[in-house]
Amino acid sequence: MKNKAYSIGVDYGTNSVRALIVDVKDGREIATSIYPYPSGEQGILLDPSKPDLARQNPEDYIQGFFHTVSSSIELAMRNPDFSPNLVVGIGIDSTGSTPIPVDCTGKPLATYEQFKNNLNAHAWLWKDHTAYAEADEITQKAKTFDTRYLDKCGGKYSSEWYWAKILHCKNIDPEVFDAAYSWIELCDFIPAFLTDNMNPNLCQRSICAAGHKAIYHSDWGGLPSNEFLSSLDPDLVNIKKRYKTNALASDRKAGNLAEHIAKKVNLPTNIPVTVGAFDAHMGAVGAGIKEGTLVKIVGTSTCDMMVTHLNNHTPDIPGLCGIVPNSIIPNHHGMEAGQSAVGDIFNWFVNNIISSKTSNDDCHIQLTLLANELSPAESGLLALDWNNGNRTVLVDPQLTGLLIGQTLHTKPHEIYRALIEATAFGARKIIERWEEYNVTVNEVINCGGISEKNHLVMQIYADVCNKTMKISRSDQTCALGAAIFASVVGGVYDNVEQASLNMTGTKDIIFTPIPENVVVYDQLYALYSDLHDSFGIQDQAINLAHIMKKLILLRNTTLQSKGIAHV
Repeated sequence: MKNKAYSIGVDYGTNSVRALIVDVKDGREIATSIYPYPSGEQGILLDPSKPDLARQNPEDYIQGFFHTVSSSIELAMRNPDFSPNLVVGIGIDSTGSTPIPVDCTGKPLATYEQFKNNLNAHAWLWKDHTAYAEADEITQKAKTFDTRYLDKCGGKYSSEWYWAKILHCKNIDPEVFDAAYSWIELCDFIPAFLTDNMNPNLCQRSICAAGHKAIYHSDWGGLPSNEFLSSLDPDLVNIKKRYKTNALASDRKAGNLAEHIAKKVNLPTNIPVTVGAFDAHMGAVGAGIKEGTLVKIVGTSTCDMMVTHLNNHTPDIPGLCGIVPNSIIPNHHGMEAGQSAVGDIFNWFVNNIISSKTSNDDCHIQLTLLANELSPAESGLLALDWNNGNRTVLVDPQLTGLLIGQTLHTKPHEIYRALIEATAFGARKIIERWEEYNVTVNEVINCGGISEKNHLVMQIYADVCNKTMKISRSDQTCALGAAIFASVVGGVYDNVEQASLNMTGTKDIIFTPIPENVVVYDQLYALYSDLHDSFGIQDQAINLAHIMKKLILLRNTTLQSKGIAHV
């Protein structure tokens, strides 16, 4: 290894972009910079008449790169050991599926005067669910084909994903669809921009994005057949033709940093730039994922990631977001699951239900402190965590949230805890689905802002899932994962496993299950499962008359055990 070498990870999140410079020897973080997207509300373009719509301005992505990387370089220069000439590579991750309609040169349509005010011409952010009808159409059509296109992505296509969004655009805005020569995922667009290789026919496409969101798999030779796409809409075949045939893993180089880009961020030209990937997948690498390790990216939503070696048989698992070779770590199956809302549920409650003179952050802190004084089942409440639909294992964006057990005595912090517990129950559903198909979860490593800041959430997750919860050493695991891949394409390490072993770790704090809490949560989880199946699975007949009474019984038992007379 070189005596001194550094890599840069650039992480395109939901509300901002972050650049991180790390020492490749040990993952030590040298400098970082954040650029909140200036457009829309917290970077998201919204339409009040369409609550499922979420778009972003592609210009924010470009300006975000220039701002964060140049600022990070400036900060890193304060370190006497650092020099821009020691940067060996740049890695890119982003949200997904976040496809951007572009012209034949790769230029986003939204940058044209004609389309700048048309939300359909902007980037379709991952959390946009407007294409739910098209997603269902894709699911139903796939069932009529002998090729089992959806077996690798849980059996159902999601409204969050590539083809559903493109088909929805064709249905609602033919002008934008006709003007778009191609659609490029954000994690592919940025490396293409940085390397001056924006031609949609030639720019490198990520196996992570293609495999998990665009029905790409080696079993059927890449993207789905022309026959299948034509059955949805013949014009989709042209989108396929303009999609590079061979999607690549992120230990491969997308190209070298273009001279005009390098000058703007004070870096040497020709630095290798990785093929991009989704943020959660890079975050899994930044947290030290390996076989038997579940990495949970806990933020506005969650992404749950696991890997198994390609030499081991990995079954198709219903309800997962994808099982894709090489999508997380090369030579491994990458498996993705997750929840459509976690932090967003807590923020919804604070922003829209609680009337408080304190800041939102302070309100979260106050509610957490009060909720921490409660024991499991003490509130008598039970919730479903579907405020933004269900990503796994039901894969249904039209499911909604539910709170049951309220009385005239119910307090805000009791509801807040019930919402936390609901997200924990949803997390357990995902773990149980993996283990049902013999993918064993030996340890759980959490990362993201919530796992860092809220110990109550982590303890509830440990108790509900009956699993020890660890925290990634890095506060910026997605950017670190991108930097790890950058160290590989930069030639410092031979492979991702070797780089990850040296550059990742976990914090000293560990959350272990509390046995008495586990017992109570098992009973609450059984009730949650009844609600889950009754409201989430079509034709599932479960009598729910017992749930309210059981919640009251559990509440009263808990209060009595604490020496508190129940009302």
